Amino acid sequence: MANLHFHYGTMGCSKSAQLVINAYNQDKNGNKTEIIKPKIDNRFSEDKVNSRIGISAPATVLSTLQGWKPALDTKMVLIDEIQFFSPEDVDILVRIADNTPVIIMCYGLMVDSNEHIFPASRRLIEVGAKLHRMESTCQIPGCMHLATHHLRFDSAGNVIREGAQIAVGDSNYKSVCRQHFNLLYHGIGKEGKGSR
Repeated sequence: MANLHFHYGTMGCSKSAQLVINAYNQDKNGNKTEIIKPKIDNRFSEDKVNSRIGISAPATVLSTLQGWKPALDTKMVLIDEIQFFSPEDVDILVRIADNTPVIIMCYGLMVDSNEHIFPASRRLIEVGAKLHRMESTCQIPGCMHLATHHLRFDSAGNVIREGAQIAVGDSNYKSVCRQHFNLLYHGIGKEGKGSR
């Protein structure tokens, strides 16, 4: 089994739920786990990983992985919202995965709402993490295509096309397919023409 994994997908594809379930199953089998979440992610709780389906697990909250290392008896580390950490933090995980028997499971987003890859997510690809795509469908009513992108909306329902890459919270986000992203973000329809 590879020691460094990246489970990625759009918002609402059950990343956090799968993390909690994975930790529960490992602990039940006698394999000690540690759950980590970034300090910036305080949407639902300060010190827990919470899934929208109602399950949660206690987590260690860190701003950075600098200076952190897993306990000696830890078998698996599960990290939620990995995209909020830095590439340097990912390099720390690489060293742990390569030099200890600890399995590292990262969960998070690949790209932001402006179709740009997050630096930590890019670093996971660069260092050869085993990739696991978690799938869900487009949140535009009636569409059953694979959700691959995010759209961010302001309070008036207009698409936001610039600003900070990291904006915590999902009340103004939708996970959408590539076609709806191109239509609503770029103004490009099925014929490939259009404007914003």
